[in-house]
Amino acid sequence: MAKKTRIVVLKKRELIYTGIFAALAIALIVLLVFMFLPREEASSRKQTPITSTRYVPGVYTTPVTLGDQAVDVEVTVDADHINGIRLVNLSETVTTMFPLMEPAMESLAAQICESQSLDGITCDSGSQYTSQVLLKAVQEALAKAEGTVSTQ
Repeated sequence: MAKKTRIVVLKKRELIYTGIFAALAIALIVLLVFMFLPREEASSRKQTPITSTRYVPGVYTTPVTLGDQAVDVEVTVDADHINGIRLVNLSETVTTMFPLMEPAMESLAAQICESQSLDGITCDSGSQYTSQVLLKAVQEALAKAEGTVSTQ
């Protein structure tokens, strides 16, 4: 068996096109690798402890509808504390129709400001439902203060 010499004919245009496509393929692969690999800066930022505050300081209100009247529950907070809770826009009609509203709020406000938490709050047996409505409004206002309210 004798070895036969083979001659391969390549056109210059085909070589150029193949080189361009190979370079583009390599560039695409490198780009994808850089896009999807985690960066050193991002991972180091996540590991550093960030001192954060509990609340965004300010005054936050949540409306409570009682019949056809609306009353606002106002919660005042600073960075780490609940400073005050009160009822605003309380009309004579509401105080006449719901006489337990103000005493229930005063009791809740005292307990919440003292404990700085909504856990372990006790309600008077005579104003249990009123206290639950007010406590839910305070909870919503504190959620606004924490920045965890989702818009639906």
